[in-house]
Amino acid sequence: MNQNSSAKHRKRPKSENQAQDNVGSGKIPQHLKQSIAKNLFCVLGNLFGLQSSENADVGPQRPSKETIVYSTSNFNIPQTQSAPPPTQFPQTEVIIIPNKPRKSIFLAYVFWLFGGVFGLHLFYLERDAHAFLTWSTLGGYGLGWLADITKIPRYVRDCNNDPKFLQDLIEKMRRNRKPPFSTSRFISALMVGYLWGQLVMLAIPEDEVYGINLNTYLHWFIPLAVALGVWIVGNIGREQGSPKVTIITSYLSYFSRWYFFDENIWLTIVMFTAAFTFDTYSKEWRRQPKKKKPLTKRLGVLVFCGILYIGLWSSYLYFNGKITDSNGDEIPIHEALHHFFTSPWWTDLKQSLYETYQYAQVHGWYEIWKQIIELSDPQGEQNSYKVLGVSPTASQQEITARWRALSREHHPDKVKDPEKQRDAQERFMQIQQAYEILSKIKNKRRRKNNKSVN
Repeated sequence: MNQNSSAKHRKRPKSENQAQDNVGSGKIPQHLKQSIAKNLFCVLGNLFGLQSSENADVGPQRPSKETIVYSTSNFNIPQTQSAPPPTQFPQTEVIIIPNKPRKSIFLAYVFWLFGGVFGLHLFYLERDAHAFLTWSTLGGYGLGWLADITKIPRYVRDCNNDPKFLQDLIEKMRRNRKPPFSTSRFISALMVGYLWGQLVMLAIPEDEVYGINLNTYLHWFIPLAVALGVWIVGNIGREQGSPKVTIITSYLSYFSRWYFFDENIWLTIVMFTAAFTFDTYSKEWRRQPKKKKPLTKRLGVLVFCGILYIGLWSSYLYFNGKITDSNGDEIPIHEALHHFFTSPWWTDLKQSLYETYQYAQVHGWYEIWKQIIELSDPQGEQNSYKVLGVSPTASQQEITARWRALSREHHPDKVKDPEKQRDAQERFMQIQQAYEILSKIKNKRRRKNNKSVN
């Protein structure tokens, strides 16, 4: 019995000895150190959008394959494989995940903080339509910008195709044949549809342009703008829908304007009809990811939409906007601009700019810059000549004599009236300051001339 017990104690595994030694000495085992390092890198990677070459011990990891297949009967473990044929998984949801750099939740919040009202964080997360709507409404009138504080983590998981996010999405798809009703999305569709319809209506000139009444033709774009506004909101994120039915019902409800002459009533009817139609008949899940677009193409589309949007507001201001003059009369902006560009002030300014350009062609732009600096009088020299009442060619003796005469004349002690004494004090200080400026400049120029002579 002693031999058996001694044999047990004699052959102990090396790992057990190391573990007991580490516990006794208070040291962390090596495998735990590696695990902690991996987990820490995983957390930092999720925060800053980095990818590790090794899988951490915690958290779901996105496979490096191009396709993740989620079975509708099992939502626990994603299977990775190459892209399957369409008929291979008849009862399976297939989501193709393109390999792309992961987005950082930290950078998303930075863009939200410094450019969120213009949709910069949404553009970073490749939600271009959402970014344009945010820009055109200055952060969804401020409310959408504030609401994104809690939505940014979900947007980042959506953009990164996070496995847990995709599992929840597949579960929603299995429970609901179409996306469920969302109050916030429906209200957003109403607001954007009404805004776009109202904007097109405002941009149509009220008066004839070159003898043509454009309202006769352009008013038919109002229901189209309402339908497109509703459709854009409905195609944000993982939802989509065709605009055809929405446009048709929008035009059908547009005929109500001939029954309700109040524009707010018939425009509201068109808006609700378009939003209800899209939500009921067109809305569906987006099962295929959007095609990856180059950055230049994305920027080009957004710039074109921005120019079109600004053009509508410019048309409204130019043709239908009015300003009020000093007599209280309202003048159309296009007439005010016409009078401005034919006014003597603008004509003289244009002639001055032309002469400046001609002078620069002969003497160079640097000479123009020097003259601009001199005219701006940065040292106060010209103003000092004006205060003392001397010419720029006056000598130092003339400046000193003039300074003494003005100082005696405007000395505050000669003024007995308390109300006028303050004005006399300010005038006296201006004289002293002007004399100091001119004396300093004259002395500096005299020393410079002496150096050049020597």
